[in-house]
Amino acid sequence: MDLHNKKLTMDEYMAQRAEVLTHWPTGKGLDLDEAFAYQKAIPQHKRFSDKLAKAHKAKTTLIQPRAGVPVIEEHIKLLQYLETKGEADLLPTTIDSYTRLNRYEEAEVGIRESIAQGKAMLNGFPGVNHGVAGCRQVTESVNVPVQVRHGTPDARLLGEITMAGGFTSYEGGGISYNIPYAKSVSLERTISDWQYCDRMIGIYEENGISINREPFGPLTGTLVPPCMSHSVAVIEALLAAEQGVKNITVGYGQCGNLVQDIAAIRSLELITNEYLMKYGYEDVLVTTVLHQWMGGFPQDEAKAFAVISWGSAAAALSHATKVIVKTPHEAMGIPTMEANAQGLRCTKQVISMLTDQWLPEQGVLEQEIAIILEETRSIVDRVIELGEGDIAQGSVRAFQAGVLDVPFAPSRFNAGKILPARDNDGAIRLLDCAALPFSDSLKAFHKDKIAARAKAEKRDVSFQMVIDDIYAISKGRLVGRPR
Repeated sequence: MDLHNKKLTMDEYMAQRAEVLTHWPTGKGLDLDEAFAYQKAIPQHKRFSDKLAKAHKAKTTLIQPRAGVPVIEEHIKLLQYLETKGEADLLPTTIDSYTRLNRYEEAEVGIRESIAQGKAMLNGFPGVNHGVAGCRQVTESVNVPVQVRHGTPDARLLGEITMAGGFTSYEGGGISYNIPYAKSVSLERTISDWQYCDRMIGIYEENGISINREPFGPLTGTLVPPCMSHSVAVIEALLAAEQGVKNITVGYGQCGNLVQDIAAIRSLELITNEYLMKYGYEDVLVTTVLHQWMGGFPQDEAKAFAVISWGSAAAALSHATKVIVKTPHEAMGIPTMEANAQGLRCTKQVISMLTDQWLPEQGVLEQEIAIILEETRSIVDRVIELGEGDIAQGSVRAFQAGVLDVPFAPSRFNAGKILPARDNDGAIRLLDCAALPFSDSLKAFHKDKIAARAKAEKRDVSFQMVIDDIYAISKGRLVGRPR
């Protein structure tokens, strides 16, 4: 495949689009001009990009849940409940797993079974099967902006249908919706498919319609060091901007150490803007999202609320533009709508109390920001170097070389050689830097941090630290201390 970071021409996009729309009957006859007219009629207060821009300017943090069920009427009921009882500022439509794999026939069966049995038989909303009309029923039913959240390596048809269906934000990316989600899908394929999605959003932008794009920040959500998630976010922002995207939300999954989490969100906005400006994308608005703890949760609901509150505090004190909220049923599977709303209200209360508080960027916070920036620059610069200036080519080669390496990812195109573990303060460091292009001083920094923890715990540095840390929060601690 001839992969390059180059904007698709209108002819290239339309030729590919003609083929994409044949993948399922709901794509047939989908008219772009009609979609543009529909999007332009959406009121400003229901536009994701507008609401994010206002929150970014005011340095306030918006709250957003995850949510999706297969039957339109039930999905509307769920979203309306989360808007009113959960006080959500922004709403999602989480797509089901069959649709994420482009298995629309099985999604269709799931819809029928859900209706027949009176309960959800899919773990999300099959947007492709419901088509443009079904999506518009959903987006018209609420009074706040709605985003498509999924996990789809090839999200082209889903994008066409949902954008025409009135959603005003689209999540994902060619790396972040491949490496953490798929085993055998090539990066060349997914980066190319997501160039199409970004070009689609760019064309909406060129027609006076701002659609928000959000690369998936947490990746695997398990001990991912900020520098790795930041590097992927910067790369996907650059790829999107080349295709004409103007409103980008870069994300990060809460790690649990308050200083590191605040430093991560603040450095993420800085580094993304830095590279966008460096490569000439000067008219892109960058906002941030913090995902509350993505790892194991306590089963006890009161303890789960403590984890949610801690993530809320990190989002508020870092002034993330929005926060993706967890629920007290996280350890037990799909939450009830009541539990989902409780997580939202808990988050909103914490954020409201911390709205006027600000941690100055001095001392350890300033040092942590500097470390994350240095690490991220070293990775992104090496990616660009490997691609001889082309970040799409560079990304593929960087994964081959282990320069990009996501912990605990299922993809066979990911080296899986870096080993993250917590230091004695609970910040995520690297027990093994593997092939990351770090300076000797950065490698020594990580080695010293892990050694200091080992000394405090009176044990040797080992892989057991990694295992202990993965399960720590579900057992009531942040750092996996030996018993």
